Amino acid sequence: MKKALIASTALVLTAGVAAADVTISGYGRTGVIYYENDTDENETQVISRLRMNIDAATSTDQGVDFGARFRIQWDQNQDDNGKLNAGKLYVTSSGLTVEVGNVDTAFDSAGLLYANELGSYDRQVGFLQGAFFAYDSDAYDNAGRLGVAAKYSIAGATLRASYVDPDQTDSSSFVGDNEEFSLAVDYTWNERLELSAAYVTDGAGIEDNDIFFIGARYAVMENARIGLNYVDASNDSIVDVGNSIALYGDYTLADGLTNIEAYIANNDQDDNETDNAFGIGVNYDLGGARLGASLHRDYSENVTADMGVRFDF
Repeated sequence: MKKALIASTALVLTAGVAAADVTISGYGRTGVIYYENDTDENETQVISRLRMNIDAATSTDQGVDFGARFRIQWDQNQDDNGKLNAGKLYVTSSGLTVEVGNVDTAFDSAGLLYANELGSYDRQVGFLQGAFFAYDSDAYDNAGRLGVAAKYSIAGATLRASYVDPDQTDSSSFVGDNEEFSLAVDYTWNERLELSAAYVTDGAGIEDNDIFFIGARYAVMENARIGLNYVDASNDSIVDVGNSIALYGDYTLADGLTNIEAYIANNDQDDNETDNAFGIGVNYDLGGARLGASLHRDYSENVTADMGVRFDF
């Protein structure tokens, strides 16, 4: 009887493992970042990050997928590190995915919003997107935050919508406590032309902080792309970062391992030292990891640069 009980318990545990799919993924990066400044802070610092995504998923007999994600992240120079972030749950069926919790918001997920980032740190200083909610790698400051998002893909197009209530319990007050709504659409034509647009109202819960983004990128050759992004983030006095436009591109050398990328951006804020910012970067593919570096000048006419390595797992 005892042996039968042990065997049946082992069978149940084995069946549970087989029915679910639990994975860990993420990346690590480390290197040096330099930022020219007139403060007492060191201009050059070693900056590292370790990110681990814990994903669990299962499928029903009807072909509906259910899943969940937690993230653990450590960032150099940040006090609150190495803790589980706020989780998210999702369900996927027939091309439609619905998320609840710490969701990937529609505006933040627009396909080309960050397309001009450079180097192993994926940095840029010229294209200012404004304030809006996004998937949070840290634990929430307020447990009452609620997010709901939906994504649907069909025939080269991806449609997204999201809603975030900063505090559905109404137990506290923030600078931005309004409900945020955002929409985004991405379309790829003939694997060469990419189009992306997004709109958010009351971004980051701040009243009247409405932001609009549109972008396009075209593969002029198999190994070269050029893009143009525009964002209007000038509708709120609290987080007014003006209107930004960025021309960017990248070129992969004949070795297939070295990618050179660059951008030039313009922003119309009144307090800029200059209205133009630019950057140039390079990445070298090691196969499972990449070396990268970038050099930028921002709207304060300060220079920043970085060099490091990133590996994904």
